Parts: sequence; structure tokens; C-alpha cells
Amino acid sequence: MYEALQQLDPIRINFSAAGMHSINVVLCFVMFGVALNIQPGQFSRLIKQPKLPLIGLFSQMIALPAITFLLVISLSQYITPTVAMGMILVAACPGGNISNFMSSYSKSNTELAVGLTATSTILATFTTPFNFAFWGGLYVKYISNHAGHILKPLTIDNWQMFETVFILLGIPLIIGILFSRNFPKTTEKIKKPIQTLSFIFFIAMIVLAFANNWSLFLKYIFYIFIIVLIHNSLALITGFSIGTIFKVSDYNRRTLTIETGIHNSGLGLLLLFNPKIFPPTMQIGGMIFIVAWWGIWHIVSGLSLSSYWHRRSLHQ
Repeated sequence: MYEALQQLDPIRINFSAAGMHSINVVLCFVMFGVALNIQPGQFSRLIKQPKLPLIGLFSQMIALPAITFLLVISLSQYITPTVAMGMILVAACPGGNISNFMSSYSKSNTELAVGLTATSTILATFTTPFNFAFWGGLYVKYISNHAGHILKPLTIDNWQMFETVFILLGIPLIIGILFSRNFPKTTEKIKKPIQTLSFIFFIAMIVLAFANNWSLFLKYIFYIFIIVLIHNSLALITGFSIGTIFKVSDYNRRTLTIETGIHNSGLGLLLLFNPKIFPPTMQIGGMIFIVAWWGIWHIVSGLSLSSYWHRRSLHQ
């Protein structure tokens, strides 16, 4: 398995300057759509009852990255360093906006889901670069000391990552929140179409990225599938377990589970495609494959879980 995954590392998906700008615009559009669902009143309600949102943010931003680090350490004999770093990057990304629909369909706390997605996305300007640098740095030290790998080529400019995340997330969110506040009627009309287009754009981005490497994707998808399946399952279990530990209701625990298991992997791909963060000299094919497949698989797993809960009554 390790030898097979090594074949992915030299793969580099390059876009022209125009193509990269187009992808950046798409993600900004997606984040603008997320912001249309954010109302200032949501934050005031979360602040008044901070226990649940704090548990949710702890699960997403602290517990999952830490558990992911332990997972990649335990799998270090089977996965390549770039695959491990891809898993850490996914765990560092904020929640995905599709989780809000999943929470609603699973009969769970949709208001909490929207609040957590909004808060984690806003905080991601700081938490995504920090978590990736912190846990990724620990992994680099571990693997260099214990397995003899030298991962200096994976050293990235943390300031450049912060700047990119702020531009791609922060600015569209601010514009979207202001638009929603000043044009509420228009916002209600365009929210759903934008969400649909966002999903289509994301899938199109993945297809375009792998168009020239489709045979390799099919050749190694089994290994990537297994790794992402384990990681995503662990993320869902983490959210469910933390909800159980803190003795929250089934209504809220379902939301915590989904919010912890669904991540904005589109942001992860944009960071990987950015040559200022990951120069073309870096061999990061394993990271790209992991992040891209996560973006597809978490939709399957999230919808499957929410469909299961949709058919089951809430426990008191």
C-alpha cells in the first residue's frame, strides 16, 4: 500500500493563471452563498447559550485535528507523508455548508448547525493555518525522527496561507453578511440557487483537476477510498462521542456528529492549488487525492447518516 501511494506524489495539477483566478472566484462565490444564511441574531443566541456551540467548536477545531494526528501516526507504516498531511489539512478546514441541509434532514438542531458552520468558517481564517502548521509540524518531527523521512519540502509559508484563507473566506463572508442584512428579500430568492450552483461548481472543480490524471485516480482509488473512509468515519464518531461525553440530547448530538464529519474540502483544494503556498517543486499528489476524494465521500456518508436518522425517532 505504501509503495502504491508513493506513485501519487509526483502528480502535480497545474492551472493557468486564468484558470486559478476562475477557481478562486468560484470559492468566493460559494462562501458568499454560505454567508447569506448567516444572521447576526444567530450569534447572539449562541452567545446566550454557549455550551453547545463551544462543544461543537471543540469537536471540530481541537478534537478532530488531534485525533487525526494520532491516526496518521498509527498508520505511518502504511500511508505516505503526503497522504498524512492531506488528512491533517482536511481536519484543519472548517465545516461545510452542506452539513446544514444534512442536519435538517436528520431531524437535528439546524439552528445549531448553521451557527457552527458560520462560526467555524469565520474562525477558519486563523484556525485552518494554525491547525495545519501545528499538527503538520508535529507530524513532520515525528516521521523524521522515527521513520527517517525528511519532509522539509513540505514546509509552507504560514503567513501566505493565512492571507489566502482570509481573502477566500473572510472577504466573501463579510460581503455576504452585509448583503443579507441590507437586501433580505433578494437574499431569500437567491439562497437556494446559489447553494445548488456551489455544489455543481465544486464537483466540476474536482473533475477538471483530475481530467488529465483520471487513469491514475481509478488505479489508486481503492487505497484512497479506504483511507478517507476510515478518517471520515472517525470524524463522525468523534462528534457523536463528544456529544455523548458531554451528555447532550440526541437532537443536538446528531448535529455535532454531522458538523464534525463534514468539512469544506473545497478550501483545502484551493490551498493546494495555490503555487504561492505549495510551489510546483513540491510533490503533493497524495494530499490532492485525499482532499479531493474527501470532498466527494463526505457527501455520501453525511447523506447516508442523515437518511438513517431521518427514519428514526429522536431519543429523549
